[in-house]
Amino acid sequence: MDLFDYMAQKKKDTESPLASRLRPRTLDEVVGQQHIIGKDKLLYRAIRADKLSSVIFYGPPGTGKTTLAKVIANTTKANFIQMNATTSGKKDMEEAISAAKQQMGGFGKKTILFIDEIHRFNKAQQDYLLPFVEDGTVVLIGATTENPYFEVNSALLSRSTVFELKPLTKEEIEALLWRAVSDSDRGLGSYHLSVDRDAVAFLADVAGGDARCALNAIELAAMTTDPQPDGSVHITLETAEDCIQKRAIRYDRDGDQHYDTISAFIKSMRGSDPDAAVYYLAKMLAAGEDIRFIARRIMICASEDVGCADSEALVVAVAAAQAVERIGMPEAQIILAHAAIRVATAPKSNSVVNAIFAASDSVRSVKTTVPVHLQDAHYGGHEHLGHGIGYRYAHDYPNHWVDQQYLPDEIRNEKFYEPGELGDEIGIRERFLRIKGKF
Repeated sequence: MDLFDYMAQKKKDTESPLASRLRPRTLDEVVGQQHIIGKDKLLYRAIRADKLSSVIFYGPPGTGKTTLAKVIANTTKANFIQMNATTSGKKDMEEAISAAKQQMGGFGKKTILFIDEIHRFNKAQQDYLLPFVEDGTVVLIGATTENPYFEVNSALLSRSTVFELKPLTKEEIEALLWRAVSDSDRGLGSYHLSVDRDAVAFLADVAGGDARCALNAIELAAMTTDPQPDGSVHITLETAEDCIQKRAIRYDRDGDQHYDTISAFIKSMRGSDPDAAVYYLAKMLAAGEDIRFIARRIMICASEDVGCADSEALVVAVAAAQAVERIGMPEAQIILAHAAIRVATAPKSNSVVNAIFAASDSVRSVKTTVPVHLQDAHYGGHEHLGHGIGYRYAHDYPNHWVDQQYLPDEIRNEKFYEPGELGDEIGIRERFLRIKGKF
């Protein structure tokens, strides 16, 4: 390192954002993620023993993926190379591999290659790493906010251990904020801050598990608040609210949050919890989810989970789907809430699903022929073949029903639809028992 590099690093250490300056240097300084770096956990032991194999760190922004990579860099005796997939290409990887080979050949030293945003590499770029991860030329540490099982090549995944990082709890973010306030070397201690506890609690709450977001907010508050006569800086709840205007909604329309939230929405309607259904609906709408997609899922749930127990639920859902396309946001949120609450509060039955799945299984497994008396007798020549002969017209009989075989001979005793015991299916069951002696 020459003088200019040294001065640049010194300036970076003092003027970089608080979240960067306060980044933990050792495992003991890391806050949160105890499910993977607790003292009895595999990752903790591997880092301590300098026996780390290739890993993928996966989690939302601000949960410590890069932090853990930096801690490993500070702990390991291996050579450490860092790159970001958004700005690096194959040439950078070739240079990194070349340097790793020199370290291994010349000094017998391993190289840890940290690739941030690894999901940004395309398949060919990821494939390039495979042989060097396989033969130990590099130990790969990949960091990604996207589900690696979707975004990272399966061959690379099979050579790595995936560790999922969770959003930090409110209490953990509060601890980080108090550390930032009191740390004079890397934190905000030189500002002589006086921070109200409700301000810290507010920032920790609205950060939504993102430590970087909370640290950025308190740094902004410290730098933009006028000092008191004694030189101290007082940060109130009102100041904190100004510095973080809106809760960050963690929602990626192409990633896990999209699938997790719509899954929770559907399961809440299925589970007859209108409060949860409306909450997840509001979350999707706030994140800009396609209202037509939401409407489609409500329609599906109306048949799949309510079905014949309350057929009107499907009518409401279909009407809502048509209405939101004509009206759009913001009024569409009311219509979607109407439909979601209607489906959530309806009696539930999955008898329709069971019926069609059972019938589909039968169609695939048994070859059948339509009974002769049900075959069409209207088109040419079929009256001479006996088609339709013996058919009894149901409306000619009491209750508009007559005992007659409708299923093919091969499956004549099968029963696919079994009405449930809630809502309208109570009446269906009773009517069938009364006129048909079934169920």
